[in-house]
Amino acid sequence: MSLWRRLTSLVKDPPPELICEISEAGIAYARLGQERRTGFAPLDPGVVRVSPVEQNVLLPDVLAAEIRKIAGESPNRKRRPAAVILPDFCARLSVVDFDSFPSAPTEQLSLVRFRVKKTVPYDVETAAVQYFVQQRTGQSKKYDVVVGLIPMDIVARYEAPFRAAGLQPGLVTTSALAALGLLDGASASSNPVTLFGKLTGRVLTLCVLGGNALRMVRTVELTDVIPEEINAILYPTMAFIEDEFRSRPSTIYLCGFESIGDQLAGGWKAELDLSATALDSPMGKPGEFRAGLYGYLHAQEVF
Repeated sequence: MSLWRRLTSLVKDPPPELICEISEAGIAYARLGQERRTGFAPLDPGVVRVSPVEQNVLLPDVLAAEIRKIAGESPNRKRRPAAVILPDFCARLSVVDFDSFPSAPTEQLSLVRFRVKKTVPYDVETAAVQYFVQQRTGQSKKYDVVVGLIPMDIVARYEAPFRAAGLQPGLVTTSALAALGLLDGASASSNPVTLFGKLTGRVLTLCVLGGNALRMVRTVELTDVIPEEINAILYPTMAFIEDEFRSRPSTIYLCGFESIGDQLAGGWKAELDLSATALDSPMGKPGEFRAGLYGYLHAQEVF
């Protein structure tokens, strides 16, 4: 079972009627009711501005109007469930290792908050915190805990337009986490490590998986989308992989690199013996703005 399927298996509710992935460029969506369809609704500049510390939704009425158009009219007054996939850069996603981990949820949360409180420029006590515990194979007392943090007021501002449109946000996740659903075949390969790179605008996210466990994730806002800046993040990641796994991936799976991938691939092959493969899905190429949506749909097998 893939990491994303294990994560979403914790959600017992039926699949939502609407899944939306939000970016500064627009809303990628899928409707799962009787009239199933996917699409992309562009947003004007300034409606959403992604930040890990400042308000992201600057024009909530405009965002709510677009979501209302996508969702359509409800046949009754009951709120319909929706899944919301947020931009990577608005959250802090990390993997924290523990030699031991308590079993009581209250102790777990307290320990997680303590370990990550110095990694973010805000009070973790006022942030939304979600975590997922992974126990390393063959190491009974070693744990890698996937931790996601986002300021509560940023989450509330993203959820409010959905509520205004008569929807009930249930599952809320980030694009890179949801996109892991497209890596089922890669993580099941003979190579012990999988490397995934996702580029959305100037935001680069790198994920390292050992088998089906997420072992590292890093999200960085680049000054310029140029090979030098991307390599400044990728090369230390490759060093981490070699130190941690005593191995290296033969392939990096890419999403959103259409404009720059060809400039990078030759150097990676020559210097790192690393081939570049564009991430694909049964619904087509995800590109910059649909990776989370397509990953969710593929992992949940609902489209």
